[in-house]
Amino acid sequence: MFKVLKFLVVSIICLMIMGVSVLYGFSSMFAPSNMDETLIPDAASQFYDINGNTIYTTLSEERRIPVTIDKIPKHVQQAFIAIEDNRFYEHSGIDYRGTARALVSTLSGSEVQGGSTITQQLAKNAFLTQERTIVRKIKEAFIAKELEQKYTKDEILTMYLNQIYFGEGAYGIESASLYYFGKHVQNLDIAEAATLAAIPKSPNYYNPFENPQESKTRQELVIDQMVKYGFITADQAASAKAVKIAYNTSHKANSNPRSYFFDMISQKVIEEVGADALYKGGLKIYTTLDSDMQRIAENAMSHLPNYYKDGNNRTQPQMALVAVDPKTGYVKAMIGGRGDDKFNRATLAVRQPGSAFKPFVYVTAMQNGFTPASVIEDKEEEFSPGWKPQNSDLKWHGKVSLRTALKRSMNIPTIKLAREVGVDKIIANAEKMGISTLVDSGSYSDMNLAMSLGGLTKGVNPLEMASAYSVFATNGIYCKPIALLKIVNRDGKVLYEAKPQSKRVIDAEAAYLTTNMLEDVLVSGTGGGMGIGRPAAGKTGTTDTFIDAWFVGFTPDLCTAVWVGDDNNKPMNHMYGSTTPLSIWHDFMSNALAAAPRSSFTNPGVAIPAEPEIKQDDEKDKEKEQNKDNAKDDKNNSNSAKAAKTKESVQQQAPAVSTKPSTQRRSMKQRINEIMGQPVVSNQPTRN
Repeated sequence: MFKVLKFLVVSIICLMIMGVSVLYGFSSMFAPSNMDETLIPDAASQFYDINGNTIYTTLSEERRIPVTIDKIPKHVQQAFIAIEDNRFYEHSGIDYRGTARALVSTLSGSEVQGGSTITQQLAKNAFLTQERTIVRKIKEAFIAKELEQKYTKDEILTMYLNQIYFGEGAYGIESASLYYFGKHVQNLDIAEAATLAAIPKSPNYYNPFENPQESKTRQELVIDQMVKYGFITADQAASAKAVKIAYNTSHKANSNPRSYFFDMISQKVIEEVGADALYKGGLKIYTTLDSDMQRIAENAMSHLPNYYKDGNNRTQPQMALVAVDPKTGYVKAMIGGRGDDKFNRATLAVRQPGSAFKPFVYVTAMQNGFTPASVIEDKEEEFSPGWKPQNSDLKWHGKVSLRTALKRSMNIPTIKLAREVGVDKIIANAEKMGISTLVDSGSYSDMNLAMSLGGLTKGVNPLEMASAYSVFATNGIYCKPIALLKIVNRDGKVLYEAKPQSKRVIDAEAAYLTTNMLEDVLVSGTGGGMGIGRPAAGKTGTTDTFIDAWFVGFTPDLCTAVWVGDDNNKPMNHMYGSTTPLSIWHDFMSNALAAAPRSSFTNPGVAIPAEPEIKQDDEKDKEKEQNKDNAKDDKNNSNSAKAAKTKESVQQQAPAVSTKPSTQRRSMKQRINEIMGQPVVSNQPTRN
């Protein structure tokens, strides 16, 4: 923390020194001589797969339609000023107060806007690279000062709005307006203006086509800022937030499932080196994609049923698939949907995992003294007032081993296990394994037993689920997922290179024991009979309402998460994780690994306990009854022997009697005693 603060202090001092220099008129020494035009010719950038094959080429030409300031409504201008640079008309290119405020906001975790002014952003976008260095920031400030001296505020704002990148290859406010809404900029309302103003901070992440939820959240932030700085009233803000925006979707048909991967890489490239470099810089972009596996993944989509077309002309259900190399974190294949939109469900969709979340419970149990042979009881219980969950087969199975409970995806044993080991430990493990969407504090957190069945506040996304399950395949090592390996400019200079990150997050024994149990899922569990001819493990997941269905499975060499669901949260005709998702997974994994050597999971030296012999309570009751009967028989035999001896003794002591049959009738008590094996005592008086 001290180093970070030291760096920030040094940065501020440098900016202050530079600001003083600007005041003395040295800005022209740093400003480019060709401010009115750029001389470097545009060149397309190329994407390469893991084997060095060219797989995608960007369009070098921009979609840019310049407009004058009189064509840009005031509320459109104000939306950008409110979120990007509220003191635009007060500063002279560098907003020292804004920079200090941004620094404080960043340190406190409540950042609203960056420290760069609109003028500085124009300087950076028009004349500089996106490299993150103090030198570049100093140059940016000098150029900003020169721009302020040469142009009016309205001219600078006009250049900025015509220069800025809005994603999808669209540069400038007019081009963006036509692309997203199908209308000219002068016809934009407040809601639409705020939506566009939300985009430049991260053109793909806040793209309403790719991430509508985050786009809406930031749009409302822009509107709140407009109220804060007096540009609109609270009533206007409320009306703008309530507007249901109609987007222009005529150009959105992709029909290419791999475009989701390219869009994800494009966003990462823009974050690292800027949009201009991507679309005009002639970059060579090296990725982790395996083209053969990607083709196989696209072919596996044939298992996806077509139920209906929704109001956005998207066929439902949709799907996502992510395949990751467990040993490196490399993303080998990705499908983010059917290809009829731009929303990447593999990385951006946060969905309920159902029982696919259970392995996090069991691996935590393995860390805390349990084994696959540990026994737990499956019977009805009310875990909290009104919550009496059931198993999917609506049956109770009595005492079962943890292996049986996991492979058959029993709910009650899983909840009891979570209660035993502690919810906090399970959440901590899931987060260490790469799940970033869990809510571990607040009134609506995941710190409850429903979490053990996949009932989460937000949910999970397929990329993180694939990476998390990879931890089982590597015996506890988490490798952060990587899709972009390297960016090289046209001169051969490496602008960016990925730094693999891996660390142990689960002890090897616990990870291996969990894997060993998950192998049974594909043998005799919920995925029984769907093995792929080599050691493999996995888990099904289905939500109660059949809105989400999952299968996440892995071998030592490849981990793949498959999600199928309805974008509009409608039930999917009783679709389970063991049906369509498992079929897609099986098809993909079988073919993707067909040429790969067969490998086994590595046992770190842990003994696999045999399944316990479990006698259910009803069986024990029968055994107890049988034991009672046996004991009674033994007692009866003993009493009969005693009776014989007593009878013999009586006969020896009694006087001689006639051997003729007695005409005296035996009493009922005598007959009963004989039958019951009790001694027969004569009712005749005995002699002394």
